[in-house]
Amino acid sequence: MPSMLKSLKLLADPTRLRILLLLDGEELSVADLQELLGMGQSRISTQLSQLKAGGLVHDERSGKNNIYRSAMDPGLAELARRAGTELEEAGKDATALRHLQRKRRDRTRAYFDELAGRFGKDYVPGRSWKGLAEALLKVMVSGTVADLGAGEGTLSQLLAQRADKVIAVDLSPKMVEFGAGLARRHGLENLEFRVGDIEDPPLEPGSLDMAFLSQALHHAEHPPRALEAAFRALKPGGRLVVLDLVQHQFDQARELYADLWLGFGEGELASMLEQAGFGEVDTAVVDREPEPPHFQTLLAVARKAG
Repeated sequence: MPSMLKSLKLLADPTRLRILLLLDGEELSVADLQELLGMGQSRISTQLSQLKAGGLVHDERSGKNNIYRSAMDPGLAELARRAGTELEEAGKDATALRHLQRKRRDRTRAYFDELAGRFGKDYVPGRSWKGLAEALLKVMVSGTVADLGAGEGTLSQLLAQRADKVIAVDLSPKMVEFGAGLARRHGLENLEFRVGDIEDPPLEPGSLDMAFLSQALHHAEHPPRALEAAFRALKPGGRLVVLDLVQHQFDQARELYADLWLGFGEGELASMLEQAGFGEVDTAVVDREPEPPHFQTLLAVARKAG
């Protein structure tokens, strides 16, 4: 039986307590814990080693990964849960874990992941991601749409082919001027450009049917505020689509691309969306660049309750 005194000392560390609370609800790998906690592999592995030495977790080999599970007795597990109520991060962790569990139950996702793995490997004339994306935009987009962090408005122009009205918002006056000029030359009278910050965009509350944040969220100083602003601007039942980078370690992106954040974990983004008020949150990693640093693209779709 694990030493009670040693167990209490292990529980006293906030990071180890967070890990134990997650493992109390689900068997997880180190990669899972990285995604849920937003921490590096080395830090998590060190804490797991201490918990394993203290007899509070067990692990089993599954393919290339070790899968960890809680080994706490019921009394200690209850004590850990009570202590967790004092952790500010516990609610966020629980939300991220629920999202991961929901993904695991979604067997249909596995089928589409397999399908996506074959797409583009075999040449078929006329089939491309760009063609597919444009077709889907024409089918799915309608009403009033905002492209937040629009840059020069490439996505905005695609959206304007289907939506009743598109509002492209960008912080750079030069980008807005350039994009507006393109819209005029292409005769897109329903595309309007506005200068503004995605954390406080110049949009009326409840005025949008759909909003896009395409590779913009990692440029926000406070990403949760950008999501909350999008929530306020949407009508009840409106949808938000987020395309961004999966969390990475390419630190040079801060200087090369003016990135403030090195991407986001799936669980982290899902948690931020739920905390902003969104429901029906769904996420997926939809692309991986073949060249270093192998950036991955994360897609999230969420809805404002009607």
